[in-house]
Amino acid sequence: MINISESASDKIKELLASEESPNLFLRLGVKAGGCSGFSYGMGFDDDQKSDDKEFTIHGVKVVVDEESAKYLYGVQIDFEDKGMGGGFTINNPNAVASCGCGSSFKPADYEGTPEPCDDKVEA
Repeated sequence: MINISESASDKIKELLASEESPNLFLRLGVKAGGCSGFSYGMGFDDDQKSDDKEFTIHGVKVVVDEESAKYLYGVQIDFEDKGMGGGFTINNPNAVASCGCGSSFKPADYEGTPEPCDDKVEA
């Protein structure tokens, strides 16, 4: 369902190791909002719900809530360390449009009104 590159899983493991709680896992999700319709959520959590979907990818426990799962099916997460410009990237085959910053997307079945884009870079 979700693909995480080895470089991304290595970075996630490194970040998890720096946390004080041994029970943390990676939670992925989406929520309405952002300049394209939905925004991604990715963070550490220790509260798993009974209807969450659980995966283990490259030794990383990943949890996705049931509603988000339909928008994240087939998503690919990667990590590139490029100094100031590096970080996690998300490639979502379910997105028919995405914003310039890559943090929000529009799925094919979304009929809502996107929020104004706030990803402009000032010189």
